[in-house]
Order: sequence, then C-alpha cells, then structure tokens
Amino acid sequence: MSDLRGVPADDGGTVEVLLRLTDPEVPVPSYAHPGDAGCDLVTTEGAELAPGERTVLPTGVSLALPEGYAAFVHPRSGLAARCGVSLVNAPGTVDAGYRGEIKVIVANLDPRESVRFDRFDRIAQLVVQRVEKVRFREVEELPGSARAAGGFGSTGGNAARREPVQQTAAQQKDYVAVGADQASDLRGQ
Repeated sequence: MSDLRGVPADDGGTVEVLLRLTDPEVPVPSYAHPGDAGCDLVTTEGAELAPGERTVLPTGVSLALPEGYAAFVHPRSGLAARCGVSLVNAPGTVDAGYRGEIKVIVANLDPRESVRFDRFDRIAQLVVQRVEKVRFREVEELPGSARAAGGFGSTGGNAARREPVQQTAAQQKDYVAVGADQASDLRGQ
C-alpha cells in the first residue's frame, strides 16, 4: 500500500496518485476498458472551434504525482478521426511537482467544419508513466550504431518517393500554406 504522499503501491504495479477536483461536479478520471493505458479527461467549459482555431480547455483536475512519475496528456483517437481534433503540444507533460489544474490545448484541424465541446465532453486521455532521470556526460564523439545520423524519412516509406505528387486544382484548393510570420494560423491545414 502507499501513504498519503502519492507514492508507488506494492500491489502489483498500481500507483496511487493524489487528486483534487477544482470543480466538484467533474468525474474522477477513469479507464473506459480493462487494460487501457489512458484514462479520460473531460472539459469543464463548453467551446466551439472554427476550422483552424485552438483553445485551452480546463479539466477540473489537479494531481500530486509520485516523484519519478509524469502524466502525459494524449489526443483521443476518435476525436481525431471523426472531427480532426488534436492537441497542439501532444503529448502534454504533467510533471510530478506540478499542482495546478490540468488544461488541454485543443485544435480543430478540419479545413471545413467547426467542432463543439460541451461541459463534461471527453477531450483527452491521461497516461501516467514512470520516468527516468538522466545525467548527461559530454563526449567528443558518440559510439556508432546501425542507424547512425539517419533522421527524417531515413527508413523509406512515403519519404523515399523521388518525384513530387501531382495534385489537381480541386485538391490544392483545400490547403493554405502557413507562413513563418506571427499572423499565420492553422486554417486549412
């Protein structure tokens, strides 16, 4: 068992996490199915996002994670598939020392349809994981590996295509280039 500081329990892998609801009507995060890695987070406020818009939604939940653990806020695959909703900083990281309310930065990536969130809609999932501390040691050269410095697209797939894909004008009209200036947003992406 664990004490009230929110430390790992000795009952086969279950970790006790202290939780405070900042909104008394919010349901305690729970797992939808046995074996799920993530538990559901809901929003305490309604919002409507036009195509390309983003907002920060509160969840009504604050945590005290045990030292050596972090919680990661992931997008919901159903919202992504059905509505084009994602999280801007996915996954969001909740450090063990953070005691504030968990908030989720949602974005509507659909180029045509708005998306609406009502109070207590499920907006994200929370995964709690053990994290390792590291000590960095600077060296002149790193040891070799099979991958070496191979980065983006180094394993092939679509990135291995040599010729650009030709699109019709109808296909191109749905996309807008995003510039590097501050006025750029996600519209059409």
